[in-house]
Formats: sequence, C-alpha cells, structure tokens
Amino acid sequence: MISLYLSGRTWLHAIPAGWKLIALALVSLTVAPFDSLPLMAGLVLATLALYASLGRAALAQVALLRPMWPLFLILLALHAWNGDVLLGLVVCLRILAMVLLANAVTMTTRMDAMMDAVEPLLRPLALFGVAPRAVALAVALMIRLIPLLFALWESLNESYRARTGRRGGWRLLAPFCIQTLRLSHHTAEALAARGGVPRGSRR
Repeated sequence: MISLYLSGRTWLHAIPAGWKLIALALVSLTVAPFDSLPLMAGLVLATLALYASLGRAALAQVALLRPMWPLFLILLALHAWNGDVLLGLVVCLRILAMVLLANAVTMTTRMDAMMDAVEPLLRPLALFGVAPRAVALAVALMIRLIPLLFALWESLNESYRARTGRRGGWRLLAPFCIQTLRLSHHTAEALAARGGVPRGSRR
C-alpha cells in the first residue's frame, strides 16, 4: 500500500485529507445525475490535467487502470445491445473519472491523515460499543487497497503475457484471489505486530 503513495510534496499533498474527501464526495454527487458526454469527457480531461500537475510519477499511475478496460467493453456492449452506445460511453467516462479522482486522493494522503479525517464522522458508533478508530482504519484500508489491487492485477497480467504472449483475462482470477488473500494476511500481521488497532480514539 505504501508503494502507491507519492513520496514527493505536491500542492495536493498540502490540502487536508478531510477537504479532499469532501471534494471527492461532492464531485461524485454532482456528476451522478448528468448523462452528458461532453461533460464527462471534460471531467476526464480535467482529471488527467490534475495528474499532470502532480508530475510524472502521478501520470504513471494512470496505467494502473488498464485492468478496467474489460469492464468498460462489457458496459459498452450491454448498452449497444440496448441501442444506446452514447449512454455507455457516458457511464464508462464517469467511472474512469471517479476512479482516477479517488486514486489521486489516496496517492497524496497518508493513511493516518485519512483515518483522522474519517474518525470524527464515526464517533457516534461509540454509543453502540464500536471503536471509531477501528472502523476508520477499515475505511482507510479499503480506500487505499483499491489502487493496489489494480496494480496487483496488472502485475499478474504482465507476468502472464511475458510467459505466453497473451493477456491473462479470466485465467488470472485464481492467482489474483490467492494474492489478495496473502495481502490481507500480511496486512493483518503488520497490524498485529504494531499492537493492533486501539479500541478507542487517540484523542
């Protein structure tokens, strides 16, 4: 998970995690009702411009989305079957933009900063005996793992292509699940080695 965090200091690193998460939520809610192809294309271009402003290391992470192309093809095929290819393009562009924006947040936000931003929203859970810090960690891990899983899939696909000269496709599902379970196990071991998750808030 750490490998996908940009160690350099950019203007997006300087923005507090809470504001970035709020902006991501607002953009998601704002674009959801619209089915405008120019609007979604503009959103993708604006997101790519954001990546460009963060430097080459950020632009290189766009390649992690290559495993999503089969999903986009399936969505386009389904919409073509229903006679609305333009809507399919809108849906694909919307998903692409939101995944890129979510990844921009994770690659410029430290795990502890993300937890600190999420934890205040979860404090009412303490009334029911649930530790807000533990839930905040789970949410932060989930957000952080999404781009890492894309990177894992791409790594497996490149290894398969180097051996066979073809893309892995469905053949990668079994090793992908195994590697995902190993990743979960290693993450749990790392947390246990650091004393686990505190049951209460740090404050």
